[in-house]
Amino acid sequence: MPLRPAPAPLSTSATPLPAGSASAIPSTSPAPAAAASATPVQAAQTAPAFAEKTETLRNDDVELRLTNRGGGIAEAVLLNHVGQEDQQVVINSKDQIPVGAMVEQPAAPKLDEFALSREPDGSIKCEQNSNNLTIRKKFFFPPSKENKDNFLAEMDVDLVNGGAQPYANPGYFVALGSAAPIHPKDYSYYTRLVWCVDGKAKGVDVNWFGGSGGMFGIGSHAPQPYYQQDLANADWAAVSDQFFTTLIAPLTAKANGVWGRRFDISPEQKTFGLAGALRMPGFQLPPGQTYSAKFEIWAGPKIYHRLARLDHNEAEILDLGVFKIVSQFLLNFLNWLHGFIGSYGWSILALTAIIKIVLWPLQNKANLSMRRMALLNPKIQELREKYKDDPTRMNQEVMKLYKDYGINPVGGCLPMMIQIPIFFGLFKMLGQAVELRNSHFLWVHDLSQPDTVATLPLLGYSIPINIIPLCMAASQIWLMQMTPKTGDATQRRVMMFTR
Repeated sequence: MPLRPAPAPLSTSATPLPAGSASAIPSTSPAPAAAASATPVQAAQTAPAFAEKTETLRNDDVELRLTNRGGGIAEAVLLNHVGQEDQQVVINSKDQIPVGAMVEQPAAPKLDEFALSREPDGSIKCEQNSNNLTIRKKFFFPPSKENKDNFLAEMDVDLVNGGAQPYANPGYFVALGSAAPIHPKDYSYYTRLVWCVDGKAKGVDVNWFGGSGGMFGIGSHAPQPYYQQDLANADWAAVSDQFFTTLIAPLTAKANGVWGRRFDISPEQKTFGLAGALRMPGFQLPPGQTYSAKFEIWAGPKIYHRLARLDHNEAEILDLGVFKIVSQFLLNFLNWLHGFIGSYGWSILALTAIIKIVLWPLQNKANLSMRRMALLNPKIQELREKYKDDPTRMNQEVMKLYKDYGINPVGGCLPMMIQIPIFFGLFKMLGQAVELRNSHFLWVHDLSQPDTVATLPLLGYSIPINIIPLCMAASQIWLMQMTPKTGDATQRRVMMFTR
């Protein structure tokens, strides 16, 4: 991190960084759409002039492979999580910037050689000397009271000015590494760059870089090669896929910016990964003085109950939507049931059964109201015929009829209004519950993936045959047949197809 002029503030627009720029912050001029397909970052990451060496930091849950290339974590191997072809899940990629590397420009990183050594306490020290400036990093696992799922590491940084002149650093980036789908059927919109300010998480997914504006194209823009955002006192930043994340929380100062870039994994299948970095504020360092910074690094699965026990709202990395309180309760309840039952498949069935039982009094009252309304249909039809030329009088008479028979016309909607947060909360929770990965149930090999039992070739496409959606459709038709009928025959047929 050589001495250089202070950079301009971060811009919220995404613009390319020229490989030879002296500033860590790109210009604010608009980037051409064609630039999204270029790979200036990859081109800047040339092969180092030194041989790569690694050291391993390991506990019972994760193995961190540290590299002398930038003095960071090249890979984090999750020892108890299985990915494709029964291989252990690996977070980050050797082709991307190591996690914890400190660079001026994440778009054109200069990764100097660090000397790696194992300390007597088991930690790994990374040290680099250049121009009377010494950078020392120490990676270790902090003490934990947990018996398992310990994916938290700490990186302590000391920067010593051994020269005779003051050193001024206008700001630097700490690499977050990269995230990519673990399974080909993982949902791409969960591959995100995320940050947290004042306990609230925000982020962008890989589709943003292609110009996607979400549903109906709202917020669409030209494809962009980078994302960058100025922040005020960010608690942490992370790159995340559907089930795993690399999250860095600075402990001695808040972050003031984030940066992200999408890279190709399989362009034919439109599979992308995402690399990111968080920006730290600058500092002044007189001769003989030391600048110190500490960072917590979570490299592992997004386990809600473990992340919720950390000190910086790390559990917000789970994108649980507007009904996150419901999702959090359902996830905790599901794990509690699993502690008794021992199977996540049966636990999900038990959870849905309990929800149905709890809502049964309201549903029963709604069904009773619908039966009464069905009995009144002939009288309502008579009133409609009698007052067809006077809609106001017709509505008055219908409401009077409801009152005389003690019927609430919206009584059938109340259970639905209560169930909507539960259904959405359940959907968001099950979509990100890492506990379901590789959990078997009956014919389902992985509860986090579709239960495809066969494929049907049709018009050049392979149509998957999934048993659970077929059972669900059949049960919905059966429930509709059991529900009291209201309205005329045409309305009932329309409702049957719209459901």
